[in-house]
Amino acid sequence: MEMNRASFWKKYIGNTRLDLSIAEYTKVSSSWSGKNFKPHFNKFYYFLDGEGFICINGQRYHPKPGQLFLLPAGATQSFGTVKEHTYEKYWCHFTAKIGELHLLQVIEAPIFITVDDQQAVEHKFKNLVQYSKSEELYSEFLSQAILLELLSMFMKENQQQPEIQLVSAPSISKINKVLKFIDEHLAENLSVDYLSGMLNFHPNYFIKVFKNCTGYSPIQYINHQRFEKAEQMLVMSDLTVSQIADKIGMELTYFSRKFKEKTGFSPRAYREMIIKSTKEQTENNHVL
Repeated sequence: MEMNRASFWKKYIGNTRLDLSIAEYTKVSSSWSGKNFKPHFNKFYYFLDGEGFICINGQRYHPKPGQLFLLPAGATQSFGTVKEHTYEKYWCHFTAKIGELHLLQVIEAPIFITVDDQQAVEHKFKNLVQYSKSEELYSEFLSQAILLELLSMFMKENQQQPEIQLVSAPSISKINKVLKFIDEHLAENLSVDYLSGMLNFHPNYFIKVFKNCTGYSPIQYINHQRFEKAEQMLVMSDLTVSQIADKIGMELTYFSRKFKEKTGFSPRAYREMIIKSTKEQTENNHVL
Protein backbone atom coordinates (compact mmCIF):
# COMPACT_ATOMS: atom_id res chain seq x y z
CA MET A 1 0.00 0.00 0.00
CA GLU A 2 2.79 2.45 0.92
CA MET A 3 4.59 1.70 -2.35
CA ASN A 4 1.38 2.35 -4.30
CA ARG A 5 0.84 5.61 -2.44
CA ALA A 6 4.42 6.74 -3.13
CA SER A 7 4.05 5.81 -6.81
CA PHE A 8 0.82 7.77 -7.04
CA TRP A 9 2.30 10.94 -5.56
CA LYS A 10 5.40 10.63 -7.72
CA LYS A 11 3.23 10.44 -10.82
CA TYR A 12 0.91 13.17 -9.55
CA ILE A 13 3.76 15.60 -8.83
CA GLY A 14 5.12 14.80 -12.30
CA ASN A 15 2.06 16.53 -13.78
CA THR A 16 3.33 19.91 -12.59
CA ARG A 17 2.96 22.65 -15.22
CA LEU A 18 5.59 25.40 -15.15
CA ASP A 19 5.40 28.86 -16.64
CA LEU A 20 8.31 31.32 -16.40
CA SER A 21 7.24 34.97 -16.71
CA ILE A 22 10.53 36.81 -16.10
CA ALA A 23 14.14 36.14 -15.08
CA GLU A 24 16.78 38.81 -14.39
CA TYR A 25 20.00 39.75 -12.63
CA THR A 26 19.73 42.92 -10.51
CA LYS A 27 21.85 45.06 -8.23
CA VAL A 28 19.02 46.50 -6.16
CA SER A 29 18.88 50.17 -5.27
CA SER A 30 18.79 51.47 -1.70
CA SER A 31 15.06 52.13 -2.18
CA TRP A 32 14.30 48.45 -2.87
CA SER A 33 11.34 47.68 -0.63
CA GLY A 34 7.87 46.23 -0.50
CA LYS A 35 5.38 45.52 2.25
CA ASN A 36 2.77 42.82 2.67
CA PHE A 37 2.47 41.75 -0.95
CA LYS A 38 0.67 38.50 -1.84
CA PRO A 39 1.82 37.66 -5.37
CA HIS A 40 -0.02 35.06 -7.45
CA PHE A 41 3.32 33.67 -8.67
CA ASN A 42 6.34 32.01 -7.05
CA LYS A 43 9.75 33.64 -6.87
CA PHE A 44 13.31 32.39 -6.79
CA TYR A 45 15.91 34.76 -5.29
CA TYR A 46 19.55 33.67 -5.57
CA PHE A 47 21.79 36.03 -3.59
CA LEU A 48 25.33 36.76 -4.75
CA ASP A 49 26.29 39.65 -2.48
CA GLY A 50 24.92 42.40 -0.25
CA GLU A 51 22.62 42.77 2.75
CA GLY A 52 18.91 43.20 3.37
CA PHE A 53 15.88 41.31 4.62
CA ILE A 54 12.86 39.32 3.50
CA CYS A 55 9.71 38.60 5.53
CA ILE A 56 7.55 35.64 4.54
CA ASN A 57 4.28 35.16 6.43
CA GLY A 58 5.69 37.19 9.33
CA GLN A 59 9.02 35.33 9.54
CA ARG A 60 12.04 37.61 8.95
CA TYR A 61 15.14 36.38 7.10
CA HIS A 62 18.47 38.03 6.31
CA PRO A 63 19.62 36.18 3.17
CA LYS A 64 23.34 35.66 2.70
CA PRO A 65 25.42 35.14 -0.46
CA GLY A 66 25.03 31.59 -1.72
CA GLN A 67 21.50 31.16 -0.38
CA LEU A 68 18.61 30.36 -2.71
CA PHE A 69 15.15 31.44 -1.54
CA LEU A 70 11.81 30.08 -2.75
CA LEU A 71 8.95 32.51 -2.09
CA PRO A 72 5.62 30.71 -2.64
CA ALA A 73 2.60 32.19 -4.37
CA GLY A 74 0.01 33.52 -1.95
CA ALA A 75 2.48 34.05 0.93
CA THR A 76 2.54 37.50 2.54
CA GLN A 77 5.89 39.01 1.60
CA SER A 78 7.88 42.09 2.58
CA PHE A 79 11.46 43.03 1.72
CA GLY A 80 13.95 45.87 2.00
CA THR A 81 17.51 47.03 2.45
CA VAL A 82 19.41 47.65 5.70
CA LYS A 83 22.61 49.31 4.47
CA GLU A 84 24.07 50.87 1.34
CA HIS A 85 25.65 47.50 0.59
CA THR A 86 22.55 46.30 -1.27
CA TYR A 87 21.84 42.90 -2.75
CA GLU A 88 23.11 41.54 -6.00
CA LYS A 89 20.82 38.71 -6.99
CA TYR A 90 19.36 36.60 -9.73
CA TRP A 91 15.61 36.32 -9.55
CA CYS A 92 12.64 34.99 -11.46
CA HIS A 93 8.85 34.82 -11.30
CA PHE A 94 7.09 31.61 -12.25
CA THR A 95 3.99 29.55 -11.67
CA ALA A 96 4.00 25.83 -10.86
CA LYS A 97 0.58 24.19 -10.89
CA ILE A 98 -0.93 20.75 -10.71
CA GLY A 99 -4.39 21.11 -12.19
CA GLU A 100 -5.71 24.32 -10.67
CA LEU A 101 -3.60 24.05 -7.50
CA HIS A 102 -0.25 25.72 -6.87
CA LEU A 103 2.47 23.09 -6.39
CA LEU A 104 3.49 24.64 -3.06
CA GLN A 105 -0.07 24.18 -1.79
CA VAL A 106 0.37 20.47 -2.45
CA ILE A 107 3.81 19.89 -0.92
CA GLU A 108 5.86 21.55 1.77
CA ALA A 109 9.29 22.93 0.88
CA PRO A 110 11.89 24.90 2.86
CA ILE A 111 11.97 28.66 2.36
CA PHE A 112 15.67 28.65 1.51
CA ILE A 113 18.64 26.37 0.98
CA THR A 114 22.37 27.05 1.13
CA VAL A 115 23.88 26.11 -2.22
CA ASP A 116 26.90 23.79 -2.28
CA ASP A 117 27.99 24.43 -5.87
CA GLN A 118 27.42 28.17 -6.16
CA GLN A 119 29.12 28.44 -9.55
CA ALA A 120 26.79 25.80 -11.03
CA VAL A 121 23.65 27.52 -9.71
CA GLU A 122 24.85 30.91 -10.94
CA HIS A 123 25.36 29.33 -14.37
CA LYS A 124 21.80 27.97 -14.29
CA PHE A 125 20.41 31.44 -13.59
CA LYS A 126 22.53 33.04 -16.32
CA ASN A 127 21.04 30.55 -18.75
CA LEU A 128 17.54 31.09 -17.34
CA VAL A 129 17.81 34.83 -17.99
CA GLN A 130 19.03 34.13 -21.53
CA TYR A 131 16.26 31.62 -22.28
CA SER A 132 13.56 33.90 -20.86
CA LYS A 133 14.46 36.54 -23.46
CA SER A 134 15.01 34.17 -26.37
CA GLU A 135 12.43 33.82 -29.14
CA GLU A 136 13.65 30.34 -30.04
CA LEU A 137 10.98 27.65 -29.54
CA TYR A 138 13.35 25.34 -27.66
CA SER A 139 14.10 28.02 -25.04
CA GLU A 140 10.79 27.28 -23.29
CA PHE A 141 11.82 23.65 -22.72
CA LEU A 142 15.27 24.67 -21.48
CA SER A 143 13.89 27.27 -19.04
CA GLN A 144 11.40 24.73 -17.65
CA ALA A 145 14.23 22.20 -17.23
CA ILE A 146 16.17 24.70 -15.10
CA LEU A 147 13.12 25.52 -12.98
CA LEU A 148 12.57 21.79 -12.39
CA GLU A 149 16.21 21.39 -11.32
CA LEU A 150 15.92 24.26 -8.87
CA LEU A 151 12.65 22.94 -7.44
CA SER A 152 14.22 19.49 -7.11
CA MET A 153 17.00 20.98 -4.97
CA PHE A 154 14.39 22.13 -2.46
CA MET A 155 12.62 18.76 -2.43
CA LYS A 156 15.93 16.95 -1.87
CA GLU A 157 16.62 19.22 1.09
CA ASN A 158 13.80 17.50 2.99
CA GLN A 159 15.35 14.27 4.28
CA GLN A 160 11.88 12.80 4.77
CA GLN A 161 9.21 12.37 2.11
CA PRO A 162 7.67 15.82 1.43
CA GLU A 163 4.40 16.10 3.29
CA ILE A 164 1.41 16.03 0.98
CA GLN A 165 -1.37 18.43 1.85
CA LEU A 166 -4.15 16.78 -0.13
CA VAL A 167 -6.45 13.93 0.87
CA SER A 168 -6.98 11.28 -1.79
CA ALA A 169 -6.82 10.76 -5.52
CA PRO A 170 -10.61 10.91 -6.08
CA SER A 171 -10.90 14.08 -3.99
CA ILE A 172 -8.05 15.70 -5.94
CA SER A 173 -9.81 15.07 -9.23
CA LYS A 174 -13.17 16.31 -7.95
CA ILE A 175 -11.82 19.45 -6.28
CA ASN A 176 -9.80 20.30 -9.40
CA LYS A 177 -13.08 20.13 -11.34
CA VAL A 178 -14.65 22.62 -8.90
CA LEU A 179 -11.61 24.92 -9.00
CA LYS A 180 -11.75 25.02 -12.78
CA PHE A 181 -15.47 25.80 -12.65
CA ILE A 182 -14.91 28.61 -10.15
CA ASP A 183 -12.18 30.22 -12.26
CA GLU A 184 -14.43 30.12 -15.33
CA HIS A 185 -17.50 31.55 -13.54
CA LEU A 186 -16.13 34.21 -11.19
CA ALA A 187 -18.76 36.72 -12.30
CA GLU A 188 -21.57 34.44 -11.13
CA ASN A 189 -23.10 33.84 -7.70
CA LEU A 190 -21.16 30.80 -6.47
CA SER A 191 -22.70 29.28 -3.36
CA VAL A 192 -21.35 26.43 -1.26
CA ASP A 193 -24.62 24.55 -1.78
CA TYR A 194 -24.26 24.74 -5.57
CA LEU A 195 -20.55 23.79 -5.61
CA SER A 196 -21.00 20.89 -3.18
CA GLY A 197 -23.96 19.72 -5.28
CA MET A 198 -21.67 19.43 -8.29
CA LEU A 199 -19.85 16.61 -6.47
CA ASN A 200 -22.85 15.20 -4.59
CA PHE A 201 -21.10 16.12 -1.32
CA HIS A 202 -22.82 17.32 1.84
CA PRO A 203 -21.91 21.04 2.20
CA ASN A 204 -20.09 20.50 5.51
CA TYR A 205 -18.03 17.63 4.08
CA PHE A 206 -17.35 19.62 0.92
CA ILE A 207 -15.99 22.56 2.96
CA LYS A 208 -13.69 20.20 4.88
CA VAL A 209 -12.32 18.49 1.76
CA PHE A 210 -12.00 21.81 -0.10
CA LYS A 211 -10.00 23.41 2.71
CA ASN A 212 -7.80 20.31 3.01
CA CYS A 213 -6.96 20.61 -0.68
CA THR A 214 -6.49 24.35 -1.06
CA GLY A 215 -5.88 25.81 2.39
CA TYR A 216 -8.93 28.05 1.91
CA SER A 217 -12.63 27.74 2.63
CA PRO A 218 -14.69 27.86 -0.61
CA ILE A 219 -15.73 31.49 -0.02
CA GLN A 220 -12.15 32.53 0.82
CA TYR A 221 -10.89 30.84 -2.34
CA ILE A 222 -13.55 32.47 -4.54
CA ASN A 223 -12.72 35.92 -3.18
CA HIS A 224 -8.98 35.24 -3.49
CA GLN A 225 -9.41 34.28 -7.15
CA ARG A 226 -11.64 37.27 -7.83
CA PHE A 227 -9.10 39.73 -6.47
CA GLU A 228 -6.20 37.90 -8.13
CA LYS A 229 -8.00 38.15 -11.48
CA ALA A 230 -8.79 41.81 -10.77
CA GLU A 231 -5.10 42.54 -10.08
CA GLN A 232 -4.14 40.87 -13.36
CA MET A 233 -6.73 42.82 -15.33
CA LEU A 234 -5.69 46.11 -13.74
CA VAL A 235 -2.13 45.56 -14.97
CA MET A 236 -2.65 43.58 -18.18
CA SER A 237 -5.76 45.19 -19.68
CA ASP A 238 -7.26 48.61 -20.46
CA LEU A 239 -10.59 47.74 -18.84
CA THR A 240 -12.04 50.35 -16.53
CA VAL A 241 -12.34 49.62 -12.82
CA SER A 242 -16.11 49.36 -13.26
CA GLN A 243 -15.72 46.79 -16.06
CA ILE A 244 -13.28 44.77 -13.96
CA ALA A 245 -15.66 44.76 -10.98
CA ASP A 246 -18.41 43.49 -13.28
CA LYS A 247 -16.20 40.69 -14.66
CA ILE A 248 -15.53 39.31 -11.18
CA GLY A 249 -19.14 39.62 -10.03
CA MET A 250 -18.78 42.50 -7.57
CA GLU A 251 -20.58 45.79 -7.19
CA LEU A 252 -18.16 48.65 -7.92
CA THR A 253 -18.25 50.39 -4.53
CA TYR A 254 -17.85 47.11 -2.64
CA PHE A 255 -15.02 45.99 -4.93
CA SER A 256 -13.12 49.28 -4.52
CA ARG A 257 -13.50 49.22 -0.73
CA LYS A 258 -12.43 45.58 -0.35
CA PHE A 259 -9.57 46.00 -2.82
CA LYS A 260 -8.18 48.89 -0.77
CA GLU A 261 -8.54 46.87 2.45
CA LYS A 262 -6.59 44.02 0.84
CA THR A 263 -3.79 45.95 -0.87
CA GLY A 264 -3.73 49.35 0.82
CA PHE A 265 -4.45 51.01 -2.54
CA SER A 266 -7.54 51.90 -4.52
CA PRO A 267 -7.78 49.95 -7.81
CA ARG A 268 -6.73 53.02 -9.83
CA ALA A 269 -3.80 53.81 -7.52
CA TYR A 270 -2.71 50.15 -7.64
CA ARG A 271 -2.73 50.19 -11.45
CA GLU A 272 -0.66 53.38 -11.54
CA MET A 273 1.81 52.05 -8.94
CA ILE A 274 2.42 48.76 -10.77
CA ILE A 275 2.82 50.45 -14.15
CA LYS A 276 5.28 52.95 -12.67
CA SER A 277 7.20 50.20 -10.84
CA THR A 278 7.43 48.07 -13.99
CA LYS A 279 8.68 51.02 -16.00
CA GLU A 280 11.35 51.85 -13.40
CA GLN A 281 12.45 48.18 -13.19
CA THR A 282 12.77 48.03 -16.98
CA GLU A 283 14.83 51.22 -17.03
CA ASN A 284 17.09 49.89 -14.25
CA ASN A 285 17.64 46.63 -16.11
CA HIS A 286 18.59 48.52 -19.25
CA VAL A 287 21.13 50.53 -17.25
CA LEU A 288 22.57 47.33 -15.77
